[in-house]
Amino acid sequence: MKRGTTLFLRMAVILIGIPILALCIFLVPKIGAFAGELYPDLAYMEPFVLIDMYAAAIPFYFALYQAFKLLSYIDKNQAFSELSVKALKNIKYCAITISTLYLLGMPLYYLMGNKVDPPSFIPMGSGIIFASMVIAVFAAVLQRLLQEAIHIKSENDLTV
Repeated sequence: MKRGTTLFLRMAVILIGIPILALCIFLVPKIGAFAGELYPDLAYMEPFVLIDMYAAAIPFYFALYQAFKLLSYIDKNQAFSELSVKALKNIKYCAITISTLYLLGMPLYYLMGNKVDPPSFIPMGSGIIFASMVIAVFAAVLQRLLQEAIHIKSENDLTV
């Protein structure tokens, strides 16, 4: 396969990462400070919100890196290899980790949502959890299909 066939998808991966980086730099500290202002008696809320959101960014960027590697395997005609299966498995685990981190932080977002009108933090957190689980299921299905394709390919290679 030609080197540039996955160029559009690579650009999409980069364009997905840039806004999240901007959110992490500019918006997440403001959300943490906002949580501290809403509940001054609960001083621990601000660092927990920051930790939760920044901890979720780590598996997000690792999943983007795995997607980038998967696209490079496709360019090198190694799409049907164990390396691709491993990349999909890592993407699945990253999506599950993101969902778990936001699920653990949901009580904090619930508290923040009770003080804010309209409660925008609860749907935002729920949307992230749902989207991550959809990605995890999709990656698991692709991983299983790729494993079956590799198995069928290896059987066909052995048949003369």
